[in-house]
Amino acid sequence: MMFAVAMTFIDQTIVSIAAPDIVRELGLSSSGMQWVVNAYLLSLAAFFALGGRLADLYGPRRIVVIGTVVFVVSSVLCGCVPAGGAAQAWLIVFRATQGLGAALLFPAALAVVVAVFPVERRGRALALFFGVSGALTALGPLLGGWLTGWTWRAVFWVNVPVAIVALLLTALAHLSDRRRSGTLDVPGAALIAAGMGLSVLGFQQAWSWGWDSWATWVCVAGGLAVLCAFVRYERQVRHPLIDLRVFRDKAFTVDAAVLFFAMLAFVPVFFFSSVYAQVSLSASPNQAALFLLYFFAGFAIASQWGGRILDQQGARPALKLGTAVGCAGFALWANKLTDLSMHDQWPYAALAGAGIGFVLAPASTDAVNRAIGASYGEVTGITQTVRNYAASVGLAVYGTVLTHVTTDKVVQTLRSRGMPAGDADAVARDITESVTGNGDSRPPTGTGPAAEATRDAMSAVRMDFAEANQWVFYGMAIALGIGFLCALRHPGGRVATTAAEKGEPVGRTG
Repeated sequence: MMFAVAMTFIDQTIVSIAAPDIVRELGLSSSGMQWVVNAYLLSLAAFFALGGRLADLYGPRRIVVIGTVVFVVSSVLCGCVPAGGAAQAWLIVFRATQGLGAALLFPAALAVVVAVFPVERRGRALALFFGVSGALTALGPLLGGWLTGWTWRAVFWVNVPVAIVALLLTALAHLSDRRRSGTLDVPGAALIAAGMGLSVLGFQQAWSWGWDSWATWVCVAGGLAVLCAFVRYERQVRHPLIDLRVFRDKAFTVDAAVLFFAMLAFVPVFFFSSVYAQVSLSASPNQAALFLLYFFAGFAIASQWGGRILDQQGARPALKLGTAVGCAGFALWANKLTDLSMHDQWPYAALAGAGIGFVLAPASTDAVNRAIGASYGEVTGITQTVRNYAASVGLAVYGTVLTHVTTDKVVQTLRSRGMPAGDADAVARDITESVTGNGDSRPPTGTGPAAEATRDAMSAVRMDFAEANQWVFYGMAIALGIGFLCALRHPGGRVATTAAEKGEPVGRTG
């Protein structure tokens, strides 16, 4: 199962490294490239609950196989995108279907792992699951840097051999396919997908439309209203997509909240640190990949430690430690971004990664241990929906902040060099469009005063971009800080008996 989900983890990071070459060859806009990244995460968030429910109804083994096939076919089609006007739409559509495949695959695979291990061993087992998966995520930047040297299309095609091996291992494992009775809540699935899609669209387009635009707030408020309608609908359905009774358990609710705020930083950091390294540090894709390895070194070590803490003391100590360490790590990392030195930043990148590592497995495992009945797939779907919706919102909000602050700072830089205000604003937006989606720090070509002033200002623009990224990384630190406040509300204790054994929401001991 770890090998099966490897593709989904690798794909969260590998495309960020290839982003500059994709934008350059296909001529995508910065918002278009963000949607190539975000479409995958948004689709994950929208369909994870559906994937968990399908695993319950039709058996996890069958859904693992279907999810793997959908994922790898979509990957091949992403790599075959034609150049031209349809390229952006093509990539976004098939990145979304990739996300659908991952949403089917992951909760089913995790439900298999949870069902195999008894509760007293589950913390270490899932720490290994998430730790190895995190290490495989670290392969994304390395593979991305190496494969991009050949062709960026290979970052999608690399999933083919992984999928073939995953399907062979799944067949050899002879997994049982225990099913639950019930029906599929199609209206609920449609409501949650529509609500998440609308709200993230509003956040994503806020820079283009403006925060004072009615369209921005119609999307954000409309999406949240649809999600509220989803909650009301689920309370009235006999076989809901999500059994909301699980939120009566305070510990489960806190676990979900901590996961939400941690994931506002975890996935977005891949994209923003990669583009920062290539623009402000003038790093190559391979160097940017190595930059991210510092983060994963801390993550991998802490995830194993967090699993042991969960088994011995329960989730609360791990959540408190992880959110505090992560908050400090991201804040210190943000403070060092303007030094423009990778060497000065690696300890803080590792510290930030350690904070996420302490949180991810314990919060996810503690939440799954509190499943209603034997519905591990359903509860896994809930936690993964929370995680990936948070990642989508984080990418959208931080992307808006980055482009807005970068534009303001570049305007100031160009005006200080004598460029007229109107020209400075237009050029600044062009530069921001380039660097935020492209990661390309090459000076512009052309003649005339505007081009000359822009070329002269490129070193200052790199610093402007670093300063704008500080806002993003401080935002990640704030998210972890809020997560710490949520962790303080966790009731503590270790789960003594799983709900699968009792047939009801579990209690706690200690």
